Amino acid sequence: MDNALQILTEDYNAIIATFLMMIGLYIVMSRAHLIKKILGLNLFQNAVFLFYISAGKVGGGTAPILTGEAGAIYSNPLPHVLILTAIVVGVATMGLGLAIVLRIHEAYGTIEEDEIAQADIADDTRDEDRE
Repeated sequence: MDNALQILTEDYNAIIATFLMMIGLYIVMSRAHLIKKILGLNLFQNAVFLFYISAGKVGGGTAPILTGEAGAIYSNPLPHVLILTAIVVGVATMGLGLAIVLRIHEAYGTIEEDEIAQADIADDTRDEDRE
């Protein structure tokens, strides 16, 4: 029992990140509403960020500033820099996705996947009847 408690306390960031990933994946797969799908993808993406930053943290490590101390342990700043870049790309991607959803709403009058598919099928049958 002590071993399970030790794993939970040491890897709580990984457990939380995995839990958030599964919630985001569930939202993407189970919802037909396009904005909810975008928010699920955003939640999944943020969970990946949390996991990546947690994996890049060195226990007892400090910022990589040379102080002349012997045996100092430094944390690698590269994962944090990569995540900053990924956050910017994620915000831009979400903005683009919302703009596309807005355009879909203007074209179809809805943002539900099922209704959009039915409208496409109805358009295809009308086109076939004209020919």
